[in-house]
Amino acid sequence: MARIFSVVNQKGGVGKTTTSVNLSAALALAGNRTLLIDIDPQCNATGAVGVDPASRHALLGDSPLGESVIQTETPGLSLLPGSRRFQDADVMANSDANATVRLRGHLDSVMGDYDYILIDCPPSAGAMTETALTASTEVMIPIQCEYFAMVGVAQLIGTIKKVIGATNGRLTFGGILLTMYDESLELTREIDEDVRDFFGDIVFENVVPRDVALCEAPSHGQTVFQYAPRSRGAFAYTQLCMEVLQRD
Repeated sequence: MARIFSVVNQKGGVGKTTTSVNLSAALALAGNRTLLIDIDPQCNATGAVGVDPASRHALLGDSPLGESVIQTETPGLSLLPGSRRFQDADVMANSDANATVRLRGHLDSVMGDYDYILIDCPPSAGAMTETALTASTEVMIPIQCEYFAMVGVAQLIGTIKKVIGATNGRLTFGGILLTMYDESLELTREIDEDVRDFFGDIVFENVVPRDVALCEAPSHGQTVFQYAPRSRGAFAYTQLCMEVLQRD
């Protein structure tokens, strides 16, 4: 059975897509069959691996999911592209019980083909994010080391707890990841301490530092491992990958 991670945060600009893309790549490079699913209408995860958005999102159709999966340039990493189609975005933003059943059915149909599935969710705690959580086994929350990030996570936890109750424990906390980490800043150190004091062991030991390579890589349609394999960002996501594997 695949481990299915929804990578979520209702606040934008916290490293959610960066984490989805580069953790997926790290897991694939470690020898795991990995699928990255882009359900964010901005399609940033799709572009970050050098693929064009789909004309229609495969999760909204009836065709087998495998027919729409694309192999990326990273060995072992497959992608289900996102779609910028307005109608698709509208349907995803107003998902209902039928959408949840359909998404769960699509994911269940390919679970045997992959070891890890990562879903890059929209920057919201809305219906589509809740649907993705319902179909997942774990939730990963990247948060930027700033005050407002803490406020956003506190709000998101309510949605996650509701889904955990509705799925009879299928969904668990995969972890909270501190991103854009600058150890030279006192605020970063304070947020680090506060997050770990409040959430305890579900916070990943490894953090992702501020690194220009992580910002530049998507503009080239590459993961950080392709663009700057010796960068601090590549090292950080390698370490995170190892921690995820150890938590299996």
